[in-house]
Amino acid sequence: MSISSSVSGKADAHADRLPVQAVILAGGAGTRLWPLSREQYPKQLIGLLGDDSLLQSTARRLDGLSASHPVASHGIVVCGEDHRFNVAEQLRQSGAPAQIILEPAGRNTAPALTLAALSLVRNGDDAIMVVMPADHAVTDEAAFRARVADAVRFAGEGHVVTLGIVPTRAETGYGYLRVGPQLDERNVHELDKFVEKPSRELAQQYVDSKQYLWNSGLFVLRASVWLRAIEQFEPLIHAACVDAFNARTNDVDFLRVGVEAFKACPSQSIDYAVMERITEPGSGFLAAVVPLEAGWSDVGAWDAVWEALPKDAAGNVTRGRVMLEGASNTLAHSEGRLIACVGTDDLIVVETPDAILVAKHSAVQNVKAIVARIKSEQGIEANFHRKVYRPWGYYDSIDEGKGFHVKRIVVNPGARLSLQMHHHRSEHWIVVRGTARVTRGEESFLLAENESTYIALGQKHRLENPGKLPLEMIEVQSGAYLGEDDIVRFEDHYGRA
Repeated sequence: MSISSSVSGKADAHADRLPVQAVILAGGAGTRLWPLSREQYPKQLIGLLGDDSLLQSTARRLDGLSASHPVASHGIVVCGEDHRFNVAEQLRQSGAPAQIILEPAGRNTAPALTLAALSLVRNGDDAIMVVMPADHAVTDEAAFRARVADAVRFAGEGHVVTLGIVPTRAETGYGYLRVGPQLDERNVHELDKFVEKPSRELAQQYVDSKQYLWNSGLFVLRASVWLRAIEQFEPLIHAACVDAFNARTNDVDFLRVGVEAFKACPSQSIDYAVMERITEPGSGFLAAVVPLEAGWSDVGAWDAVWEALPKDAAGNVTRGRVMLEGASNTLAHSEGRLIACVGTDDLIVVETPDAILVAKHSAVQNVKAIVARIKSEQGIEANFHRKVYRPWGYYDSIDEGKGFHVKRIVVNPGARLSLQMHHHRSEHWIVVRGTARVTRGEESFLLAENESTYIALGQKHRLENPGKLPLEMIEVQSGAYLGEDDIVRFEDHYGRA
């Protein structure tokens, strides 16, 4: 008997008491938002629209949900291996506890959701999943929760519900949903059909007809219903995910699934794997759609960021150190250095410590082509920022040249780096602020501000922050090879040894 079959009868018996479970899909790189979004620090981890990252905003989006079903205290987040520590730290900072499931490789959204559903039914239980991409924005949270509550009522009865965005323009970058007959007095409709991204002319016809909504990628359905659907329509995905989940292990704060089994899983989106098929006659499922007007945006490119943020009288959006003179419809985003825009119009300017983007509004979809060129030339700017986050804190590459690399290192209170050594470099450490505990060979000692030490090539060493304030220090590396892969870990608190 399949996992989905084993829980369906039990879930039906208490459908009115099923908990609501936030499921956040946090994969993806967001290359069209380069240079802020990069593969090792993608857009869902960035505060594009405010102080909170998109992930943090999403994690709190169901707070105060008005529904007859209780909301689970812990969410579920599915993310990639490379982002696990940043995801965990951001959730900790935002006070949004979650089970974090790690994908050993990117396989799109259908396998990711299957892992989340399997984790919910592993003990024979069921839940109503509110499936949310981690990189979307919503400005009217109250309206969002009200429509989710409407969707929850139908999902509890075993229906598959999606939230469709009431279109504000003829958009060719989104798929569309054709709305069927109304199912109740709260404006919930039968979902008639999924429609691929249209031409400009066809998109305008859709909007004018008022019978179509944008496909948001937001879904509400029971875990057991999803597992039954994925097993019916994509049995290879279901089987691979079950095998991977059965081989799971717990690693610190993370749930790891079987690597080889998951890598054998076909790559498919939720839409193509299931949603487009359940609207077909004889599918065995009832699909519903809830129209949503809540200031939604998928924040897919820089023009969407400009659209979502408050503007001055001339249509300008500024963040950071920016000066404008005679500018209009300009987005200028500075991460540190001063940006001065004179007489610009319909322009995007984004500054980071190691890269600057200048683009016309109409051309921002082509930013991903620049990222592809950077990768082809083996430039690190496609993957990494100058500031790189680690589970213990972060480092900022201040300067580098032939045979040397200078970093500013910040270690969080109580955190420590791995016990490690390097084959090709030596290191000088100077404490700027705080207190450091240093392990060097067989000795261990403390360093205070303005004190320094030397780590010889091939010497085992570890850096710790025993204090209650962040430890800041300067590291000067010297040697024939200074790559980050020249690290041999003997012991690591974060499971990287």
